[in-house]
Amino acid sequence: MPNLTDLELDGPVAVACHDAGAANIIQAWILSEPQKKWRCVMAGPAARQWQHLSGGASTHSSIASALKGASTLLSGTGWESSFEHDARQIARSMGLMNVAVLDHWTNYRERFTRNEEALLPDQIFVTDAYALQLAKEKFPSIPIKQKENLYLKRQLSEIDKISANTKEVLYLLEPIVASWPKNKPGEIEALEYFFSKLNSLDIPISAPIRLRPHPSENPAKYEQWLAGKPELFKRRKIVVDNSSSLSCSISSARWVFGCQTYAMVIALHAGRSVFSTLPPWAPVCSLPHSEIISLGGCRDSL
Repeated sequence: MPNLTDLELDGPVAVACHDAGAANIIQAWILSEPQKKWRCVMAGPAARQWQHLSGGASTHSSIASALKGASTLLSGTGWESSFEHDARQIARSMGLMNVAVLDHWTNYRERFTRNEEALLPDQIFVTDAYALQLAKEKFPSIPIKQKENLYLKRQLSEIDKISANTKEVLYLLEPIVASWPKNKPGEIEALEYFFSKLNSLDIPISAPIRLRPHPSENPAKYEQWLAGKPELFKRRKIVVDNSSSLSCSISSARWVFGCQTYAMVIALHAGRSVFSTLPPWAPVCSLPHSEIISLGGCRDSL
């Protein structure tokens, strides 16, 4: 059996993170091995997360500064910017070992491409068997290693067990990159589809509904959307969840909805009933977990 707890990285290790997904995983590894020589550079949602987790620990001001003197680069593979891709480019030009973390199950090859330029890493880390198999199929010539998901482990330790008093609905929002046939952002289409199906579900009218924005989004986006939908409040209590703690949000929920965000997987592991709100005209939900129920009908997962 491979040792999932040993990252097997030669140090010093430069770390470049932008998007929240891989940053959650990588930052949990960093905190578990404070003795290792980490040279971190964070941007976007990853920087905000790191300030909260580390208590304001200092980071490098630039990719070049973090890479100077490093032996290895460990980077995320997010969509929201070219920050992590740029770090891999610079590390490659310096002859450093390039290790990337895949935190989801979608668009694996596209994550390493910017402006039609592909730059594949020397190694890829994943954190579950689904991703391990998929990554091996997509990148047969690259070593793929499964490592322990300490972020998931920590989240589960902080989530209360479900009880008779757990009666809320949690909707985990996320920006949808791909466009769908209708003239609205995909996340809004899915949210409206959820409300159109809600009354047909076995969920009490009295159950409050919390809409939790993704870390990369401004909560005002959904506050404005709700303000334009007064009919939704006639029978149900609906609020935008501004809690900084995902574990607290899941703790109070019995039913969890979303498109295909990783937070749905955490909720599933925490024993919640989890539903994908992707409508029938949207792409298939990419989460490979068969326990997730599709509001759009029975579908085969990728």
